[in-house]
Formats: sequence, structure tokens, C-alpha cells
Amino acid sequence: HHSAQTLWSLKTHASMLYIIGLGLADERDISAKGLEIVRKADRVYLEAYTAVLLVEKDVLEAYYGRPIIIADREMVESRSDDILAGAHEKDVAFLVVGDPFSATTHTDFALRCRQNDPPIPYRTLPNASILTAVGATGLSLYQFGQTVSMVFFTDDWRPDSFYDRIAENARLGLHTLVLLDIKVKEPNLQALARGKIVYEPPRFMTVAQCADQMLEVEEKRQGDVCGKEKLAVGVARLGSEGEQIVAGTLEELTGADLGKPLHSLVLCGKKMHEMEWEYMRDFAMDKEKFDTIWKRDYSGHA
Repeated sequence: HHSAQTLWSLKTHASMLYIIGLGLADERDISAKGLEIVRKADRVYLEAYTAVLLVEKDVLEAYYGRPIIIADREMVESRSDDILAGAHEKDVAFLVVGDPFSATTHTDFALRCRQNDPPIPYRTLPNASILTAVGATGLSLYQFGQTVSMVFFTDDWRPDSFYDRIAENARLGLHTLVLLDIKVKEPNLQALARGKIVYEPPRFMTVAQCADQMLEVEEKRQGDVCGKEKLAVGVARLGSEGEQIVAGTLEELTGADLGKPLHSLVLCGKKMHEMEWEYMRDFAMDKEKFDTIWKRDYSGHA
């Protein structure tokens, strides 16, 4: 009889690409299984543009005892062959912040393994994702609608398609998770015009900026979807020791400072029931105002 241990090693003996979720906070959030694979893989890549960990690459390298190759957008989208090269003979680990399938990018990546000739066997190792970590706000994960993304507005680009998604959720009384823009390795356009590639310093959207942009679009669209008195909750660095959660109206959140990245925001839906309210009011910037608005607009108004 084989012991469970040898069965496990037989099963995993064929070389493959491992897509490994790292969780949300630091180098210790990888699973024990993921760490085993990273320590024996031939090459280790870190996907570094859909999200970032709260620790630097060298901290990861020291903990994993391995050099890490940073895979930026350009590499994953245009040179995925480099990453997949040799995955038939040797194990390759592709590390993803959060959970492997939370971002469609990684589904696309797994598809490339399938479509490769011959196909590259791959396995994914799940981990915590922002999509479930927002449960820390006390809002029920069963009551969330579509997730939307908020980009940094520029002078000539202020997309508001998120508004329609939120409106659809709001009609059903559902909460909306808003994922905030991050800019990593953005080329400087002036330098580009002179034929030089210079990267802008990384930028991370804050809860305050997001709330501000939501109010601006409400002002323009006037659909009572994300106005000043809508209740919302801002979160920062979820799952880390210094996580922060702040609840209030969107107007209040434009003045909230949740510190270092990464931030996300949840707009509450009308179905927010008593237990959600009771748990969340502890995070309120102004409890009295929070209670008043909840009783007036939310409790049982689904």
C-alpha cells in the first residue's frame, strides 16, 4: 500500500505550472502547500500589476529562499511564452497576489496553458481574495452584486460605466465592492515622446479619491445611485495587522484618511439588515448620523 505521502508525490510528479495565490498581506500568507512548491520550483514569477502585496519583493525572496522574477503586464500579455517555457520538464511557479482567479488576467493565463501545443499542465492553489475579505466589514457576502473598478480620472478621461453597474446592484438592494485603481510601471508620456522609457512612480487610489469621483459622477448623472448621503465603508490593508475599516456617508468618506495602500470601498445596498448595521456602526465616523440614515433609508427598504 502506498502511503498518502507517496501518492501525493506521484500525483504531483509531472512537471507543471503552478498558479499560486499569495493572500492579501505579507510573505507569510502563502499556504504551506504553496511554499513547498515555491521552494522546489525551477523558476518563480510574481505577477505585479493587478495588485500588490504589502511587502517588498526582497522580503518575499528572503522568506521563500528563492530569487523572484517580476512579471509585469507586458510580460504576461505579450511574452507569456517566456514564463511557460520549459514548464513541461520543470516546475514553474507563478505567484499572484490574493487568489488566482479573482482577476480575469489569470483565467486568460490558464487558458494559454491549455491552448499551448502541447498543452501545459497547470494547477491553481487558492488563497484569500479581496472579494471575500470584505466580509470583515460585517456586510453579508451573500448580498453583494457585481464588482466594479474605479480608475483614476484624468482631464480628458472620466469613464462612468461603473455607475450603471452600481445602479443595477442598487435596484436589487445589493452591496457593491469597488476596486480602486493602481498604477505600476506606467510610462511617462513626455519621455516617451522623446523616445525614452521612464516609468512614473507607482500610484494607488485612496478611499477618499474614490468617494470623490463617485460624487462627481452622481452630480453628472443624477440617478440617486451614489449621492452624498449613501452609506459606504472604506477598507485598507485587509487581512494585515494594521487593517483599517471606516464607515460613513460617501461625503464623509471623501475626508477619511485610511493611510497606506491598498484601499477598497463598498457601497451599501438597501437590503443591509440589522445585524450588518449593528456590526458596521462600530466603524462609523459619526455613529449618530450613520444610525439616522440607516433607519431612514436602509432598514427594510429593499
